[in-house]
Amino acid sequence: MDTHGPIDIEPGHSVVFLTGAGISAESGIRTFRDARGLWEEHRVEEVASPEGFAADPALVWRFYAQRRAQALTVAPNPAHHALADLERTLGPERFFLATQNVDHLHEAGGSKDVVHMHGELFRTRCSDEDCPTLPFHDERHDFPTLPRCSCGALQRPHIVWFGEIPFEMHTIKRRVQACDLFVTVGSSGVVYPAAGLVREMLYRQEQGERVRSVYVGLERPENANAFDAVILGKAGEVLPGLFRVLGA
Repeated sequence: MDTHGPIDIEPGHSVVFLTGAGISAESGIRTFRDARGLWEEHRVEEVASPEGFAADPALVWRFYAQRRAQALTVAPNPAHHALADLERTLGPERFFLATQNVDHLHEAGGSKDVVHMHGELFRTRCSDEDCPTLPFHDERHDFPTLPRCSCGALQRPHIVWFGEIPFEMHTIKRRVQACDLFVTVGSSGVVYPAAGLVREMLYRQEQGERVRSVYVGLERPENANAFDAVILGKAGEVLPGLFRVLGA
């Protein structure tokens, strides 16, 4: 069904948010794909996979350098600020935010605890998985030479590429399995395992639990039928004022 709230968050209840590309697009983040799914005539797998990096690391770094440069020009929108406000109201025990986005807009909007399941655009790590060097904050977007770790191996963007496992999936699933309200914002419902998280709520409902799931975005996602409510519209217009925290 379609509804416009307000949606009550009862005392003691917790909420999990999953955000996707739609919330960032409202701030001007580009997808860098053309209508054919190509980037400068290259398949995305060539610039977003371990195999692509091994074959042409310079191409991959050029792709992410452009993404970094563009991301530095945008600002968070009202949807990001609304989620940060709700986080402050509910606190970490009752609020959990996971994002498929690799940009910094949630943090720039005031969110303190964000799980980037697909990695972070402004972090870099060593490509040698055995290297003890930790990922680090990195806003460089000009690479005259390929960046290397102190161990000698090439550095790579701290991004989850095709064929790699998203970060912190165990934590994300546990929070979804324990929350009272699950909200997805601006996600296509196509990319798994993120698209399958709402199924956890369906299973819990089948077991007799009184839990809810809501989708917010411009278009109905592929998994729209799995949600209890679908709210169509810009996240920056819908999220502010959508939730009413009872007893706050």
